[in-house]
Amino acid sequence: GTRSGDLDPGVVFFLERRCGLNIDEIDTLLNRKSGLFGVSGVSSDMRDVFEWAEKGNKRCQLAVDMYVYRVKKYIGAYAVSMGGLDTLVFTGGIGENAAEIRTLICAEMEVLGIRLDERSNASPNPGNRPIGAKDSRTDILVVPTDEEKIIVEDTLCMIGCSAGRALDR
Repeated sequence: GTRSGDLDPGVVFFLERRCGLNIDEIDTLLNRKSGLFGVSGVSSDMRDVFEWAEKGNKRCQLAVDMYVYRVKKYIGAYAVSMGGLDTLVFTGGIGENAAEIRTLICAEMEVLGIRLDERSNASPNPGNRPIGAKDSRTDILVVPTDEEKIIVEDTLCMIGCSAGRALDR
């Protein structure tokens, strides 16, 4: 939402030399004032950005378009590097909750066997669910994530305590 994503490392030197930014200002720019927030100028929350894009805000529309383009680019790149694609999984805040964004991402992806079932995609049902069309060669799923649980489990593993023992106390 606020981070720059991929960029040429020369950008850092450009920002310092040409724009006069110091390292802390560059850090703030690239980590807290970029991404959806930096492009849209409105918010780091896709719900807000998408809403403003639908109202005609050109910067918000650009942010949505850039987001969708980059996700599609990564799907294609990973599919090629893995020799194909069996399943496309949407998870996390945007992946789980933004049916419109999933639609845009899956559009024109038939070359990878991706065909979305719009009715399933639009369903607000929580939990694991398939959203691919019956004739989609690639399974498409929405899978809820529980990031806090994973963080707790990983932390407990790092300190040598099993999740079961810790939660029983």
